[in-house]
Amino acid sequence: MKYSEAKENESPAHQKKDKSFASDVLTLVGGTAFAQIVALLAAPILTRLYGPEDFGVWALFISVTGIIGVIACLRYELSIMLPESDEDAVNLLALSLAIVLLISIITIPLIYVFKNSLVLVLNSPQLGDYVWLIPPFIFISGVFLALNYWNSRTKKFKRLSFARVSSSLSSTGTQIGAGIGGYATGIGLIAGSLVGNFISTIVLGAQIWKDDNKLFRTYTNPKMMLQGLKRHRKFPLIDSWSALLNSISWQLPAFLLAFFFSPAIVGFYSLGFRLLQMPMNFVGKSLSQVFFQRASIASSENNLNSLVENVFRVLVIVGMFPILTVTVVGSDIFSVVFGQEWTEAGVYAQILSIWAFVWFISSPLSSIYVVLEKQQFGLKFNAFNFATRILSLSIGGYLGNARIALILFAVSGVLVYGYLCLKMMHYAEVKMSRVVKIIISNLLYFIPAGIILIFLKLYGVDQFIIVGASGMLVASYYLYIIATDKQLRLRTYLF
Repeated sequence: MKYSEAKENESPAHQKKDKSFASDVLTLVGGTAFAQIVALLAAPILTRLYGPEDFGVWALFISVTGIIGVIACLRYELSIMLPESDEDAVNLLALSLAIVLLISIITIPLIYVFKNSLVLVLNSPQLGDYVWLIPPFIFISGVFLALNYWNSRTKKFKRLSFARVSSSLSSTGTQIGAGIGGYATGIGLIAGSLVGNFISTIVLGAQIWKDDNKLFRTYTNPKMMLQGLKRHRKFPLIDSWSALLNSISWQLPAFLLAFFFSPAIVGFYSLGFRLLQMPMNFVGKSLSQVFFQRASIASSENNLNSLVENVFRVLVIVGMFPILTVTVVGSDIFSVVFGQEWTEAGVYAQILSIWAFVWFISSPLSSIYVVLEKQQFGLKFNAFNFATRILSLSIGGYLGNARIALILFAVSGVLVYGYLCLKMMHYAEVKMSRVVKIIISNLLYFIPAGIILIFLKLYGVDQFIIVGASGMLVASYYLYIIATDKQLRLRTYLF
């Protein structure tokens, strides 16, 4: 039976389930898109209030807290999605919150003991003034992480969408206000992130407590929390190490660029990568949130392959064209939008763009190994990813060239995340011929646009015209896809 015929013959119940998936994704996309648009609009203002070194200090702070924050719940937050009964899930949420409190308290003496060593290794004396903010930042982020997974379990995605909007508005507003008010240093950017995380946690927590407090008060039980601790011990014993390696791998560029070069170079990298991530998060982060919940169900119903193939196609359609546009004209975009001072950040974005795309299509699918309880694979993958990143960045560092370091980093990333994507497809039993066909068919859309942009650059056309042309081409592509893709237009991508 052909794919289109199979879709036509789906039962009403299956179609309703598909529409529910699409609706949940679109709910999160709406909130995420608004939040990212706010951040994008604020970015040109922030780059004129704060310098590259300030962005570098901010990036280093977020890197340190990000590493600790990813294991703030010892990965028990993932287990919230797995039980059939809400009673068991409630106790796993309570367990996660208790662990967050414990980890945050332990962090306080560790930060003060290793403060000087941290500042010395990261080559950033300014960071030493802000390390006292690390424990509260970890606590707030960990609480949000646990609440986030409870929210996914209950499928109340409007709550999360609203929380993301609140976070973006409060964070951006604080950063701009601090810059204008005379605090245009790293503390202004860090304070904005802390305020944003706090507001989003309060917003999400208040809505969850309002709807589910009776469930929490009735079924939370220390004995059941202990049972959950033992039942899901693979998460702290195996997956926490995997997550820690993955988190350190993500933060390695900031750490090693600071070690070998300076916080200003970290600032260029931070802005370049951050701006690459923002458009990807319009769909990728939201889809990943819903995909994990649906993949758990699809696996038990033996239709995981269909779900994965359709999610993969969405990711390629959404991500490939704009990322390839940045590959060609990234430096022009950054120079025009953020000022000549940030042209180097645009060059870094060009270098990292292809890797960012491969990461974008692989990351949401990586939850497959968690759903299939193959945590050992995740640990091995993240160990390999860590090794390749530290090697590539160190080679570039010892050569004294930040661009070479990032080129090697990007190449290794393409290979490693490409392997992850193929492995997840294998686990889901998706045919490789389908994967290749999806990639090639979407690559063909970009070729004419790529030729136009390269022609404009070669003939020295004004940067403003190049950036305007690239914006028009990207907008035209999305309008064309929406108008011509039947699944996207008629079924809102039924996964």
